[in-house]
Amino acid sequence: MPLVNTKSRIKLFLNGAFASFGLYFCMYAFRKPFTVATFDGLVLFGIDYKILLILAQVIGYMLSKFIGIKVVSTLKPQNRVAYLTGMILVAELTLILFGAIPSPYNFTLLFFNGLSLGMVWGIVFSFVEGRKMTEILSIILCSSFIVSSGAVKSVGLWVMKTYTVTEFWMPSITGGLFLIPFFICLFLLQRLPGPTVEDKLLRKERKPMNGMDRKKVLIQFLFPLIVLIFFYTALTALRDFRDNFSREIWDSIGYKGDSAIYTLSELPIAVLVLVMLGLFGLIKSNYKAFIGFHIVLVFFSALIGTATFLFQQEILSPVLWMIAVGFGLYACYVPFNCIFFDRMIATFSIKGNAGFLIYLADSFGYLGSMGVLLYKNFGNTNMSWLQFFMGATYCIAGLGITISLASLYYFKRKYKNEKTNFQFNLPILNG
Repeated sequence: MPLVNTKSRIKLFLNGAFASFGLYFCMYAFRKPFTVATFDGLVLFGIDYKILLILAQVIGYMLSKFIGIKVVSTLKPQNRVAYLTGMILVAELTLILFGAIPSPYNFTLLFFNGLSLGMVWGIVFSFVEGRKMTEILSIILCSSFIVSSGAVKSVGLWVMKTYTVTEFWMPSITGGLFLIPFFICLFLLQRLPGPTVEDKLLRKERKPMNGMDRKKVLIQFLFPLIVLIFFYTALTALRDFRDNFSREIWDSIGYKGDSAIYTLSELPIAVLVLVMLGLFGLIKSNYKAFIGFHIVLVFFSALIGTATFLFQQEILSPVLWMIAVGFGLYACYVPFNCIFFDRMIATFSIKGNAGFLIYLADSFGYLGSMGVLLYKNFGNTNMSWLQFFMGATYCIAGLGITISLASLYYFKRKYKNEKTNFQFNLPILNG
């Protein structure tokens, strides 16, 4: 009987890992394919049309993240499937209308597209948080957005080349190809059992939060949340810039027209991030794992700047440079989307769920992404995409090292103080 139960748990775990990865992979087919198009020659309101499309989607996505601070933190498990179904259908409808309405005035459809997709991540992550195996499940889930962005761009470019589809209809056709796989993955994900008693003991039971719960967390951890969210905002902005303008960057370093490069360059990043961060699942101590994530942030922030320096010195090839920078970015970015806050809750026994902290960070993250786009369009119109990207990697390296060390110092002091206070307040027992 124990052997059968073990096999059943392994099967359910694999189903959950496949379903969460597949579902979020499919979601990207409704969000990112349009970025592989160039929309050359189109300008509206003095803004490059492609930048305007990305801005519209980012504003919708950002607004959805702010809404998600409350919605995701209070969401009940029985409502997850209905939310995800509605969101993906609305997203596909916006893409169909984007193709049907004449350009450039169809840019508003991308706002509603972003608005409909912004809460997908938090809802999907709520299926896997607070478990003994959360690291493995969440890193597999996170690897989906590393691979999927490049993959769906490859599909989008293939659709345009193979079927002579216009840049405006390509996004809805690409999304349509992933509708059935999305709902298959959703069906499998909803069959994932809830956290066990052991999970709740090891990782703290996750519950919906009310306004007072959220306020208490903000007051208790105000300083580290401010500095970490500032760093995450910069990370999101650079990660989104690299993602949204990957075609322009690749074209400028000699890979123009190579549709496979978007996928091939992201695969090693996904594998490396998956293996490295997945190993944190072997660390039982929540505190040690949480401190370990800070060390990861420091090391890989340094890698981002170092890789660009070596590329400029012609020591690294263009492909290795893009992979190294991508590895550094995602090694820092991925923990904030799942396991960093999951371990933080478990370490300090916070009443609530990781979705609240993830969406608090994400909402400001996309605000930063929007700011970078506006700065590039209006503040540095003469600077190439490649030059802008290289300069930004140095900024993120310095910022990441400084903030991560400050956060590390704060949390070590806080943990030491809480542990001392706990031991001091223990009742003295008579022998």
